[in-house]
Amino acid sequence: MDEKQRILIVEDDASIAELEKDYLELSGFLVDMEKDGEKGLQRALSTDYDLLILDLMLPGRDGFSVTQELRAKKDIPILLVSARKDDIDKIRGLGLGADDYLTKPFSASELVARVKAHLSRYKRLRDSGKEENEIIEIRGLRIDTTARRVFVDGKEVSFTSREFDLLAFLAAHPNRVFTKEELFQEIWKMDSIGDIATVTVHIKKLREKIEMSNAVKPQYIETIWGVGYRFKA
Repeated sequence: MDEKQRILIVEDDASIAELEKDYLELSGFLVDMEKDGEKGLQRALSTDYDLLILDLMLPGRDGFSVTQELRAKKDIPILLVSARKDDIDKIRGLGLGADDYLTKPFSASELVARVKAHLSRYKRLRDSGKEENEIIEIRGLRIDTTARRVFVDGKEVSFTSREFDLLAFLAAHPNRVFTKEELFQEIWKMDSIGDIATVTVHIKKLREKIEMSNAVKPQYIETIWGVGYRFKA
C-alpha cells in the first residue's frame, strides 16, 4: 500500500491487543491501542483512522455504545470482537452499524484478512466516480448508485454503507433469487464461514427503511423461504 493505513484497537485484554497489533503491523498497518471504551471513542473521533477494531466488553463504555455514537459521526469500518457467542449480541452490534463481528478466539490471520477486505471495499467506495449518476427507480424507490443516496416517495432515507450496498445490489438484479451465502460473499467479499446472521439483520434494516407501508408484507425485498431473497421489480 502506498500510504500506510491507520487502525485503532480498543481492547482491555493487553495480550490480545498486542497480538492483534503485531500481526497488523507485520501486514503494513499503523496501529494505535486504547483499553477504555470512552477514551477509545474520543480517540476515534479526534483522529483520522481507517478502521476500528472494537471489543464489546470494555471499562468506561461498552462497544455497543461506542459503535452507535461513532457510526453517527464517522463512516469507517467497525469490526466488533467478543468472547460472547450469543446471536443477540451479534445482531445488536450489526444493527447499530458495525460492519463485522468476530467471536473470540479467532486466528490472527482471519482478523488481518477481514481488515484488508473491509479497507479494500471502503477504498473502492471513496475512489469511485462517474460522470453521470446511475439511477435505479422502482415504484417510488429511487436509488442513486453514484451519489449513494436513496429516496422513498421523494424523501431521502439514510443508510449505512453496508445497507446501501446490499440494497443497490439486489435492486440491480431484480427478480433474481440470491441465497444468504451468495449475498454475504457479494457484499462482504468473504466466505460466510457458517455465519449468515449478518445478512438477515441487514435485510431487516432495509425493510424497516424502504417498506413504508408494511415491512411485514414487503413490496420490494421478498423472502423466498428455504432459499434466500429476491428484489421484486
